[in-house]
Amino acid sequence: MLPPALQRAAKGFSTGRVEIPAELPSDMTYIVTDNCIVCKYTDCVEVCPVDCFYEGENMLVIHPDECIDCGVCEPECPAEAILPDTESGLDDWLELNRKYASIWPNLTERRDPMPEAKERDGETGKLQKYFSEAPGEGD
Repeated sequence: MLPPALQRAAKGFSTGRVEIPAELPSDMTYIVTDNCIVCKYTDCVEVCPVDCFYEGENMLVIHPDECIDCGVCEPECPAEAILPDTESGLDDWLELNRKYASIWPNLTERRDPMPEAKERDGETGKLQKYFSEAPGEGD
C-alpha cells in the first residue's frame, strides 16, 4: 500500500489526466507520542530519508515542518509510538514535537534503546511520569 502522500499524488492518474482539487488537502506529518518516552528505539531514525528526528534525553521527536509524510518510520517503531498527526487527540503531541525539534539535536543514526525499554513499553502516563526536557547527544 502506498503512503498517504503518494496516494494523494496518484489520484487522477487512472484517467490519464491529473485533476487539481479546488482545495488541496492539508499537510500531514508523523509525530512521536507517549510510548517513546524511556524506550527511545531508534529504528525509525535509520530509515528516515530527510533526517527529521531530534533526540531528547529519553525520547525522540519529529520536526513536523521537515517530515515529508513518507510513512517509512511508522512501521519501524517497535513501541508503535509514531502516528500520523491526523489521528484525533494528538494536537498536544504535535506541539511537543514542534517545540523540542527546534531545540534538541538532530539524530540520524541508530542507537541502542534505553535499558528499560522493554519493561516500560506500553506503560501509560509516561509523559507525566518520565518526560525530560533535557536534550540528548545527537550525532
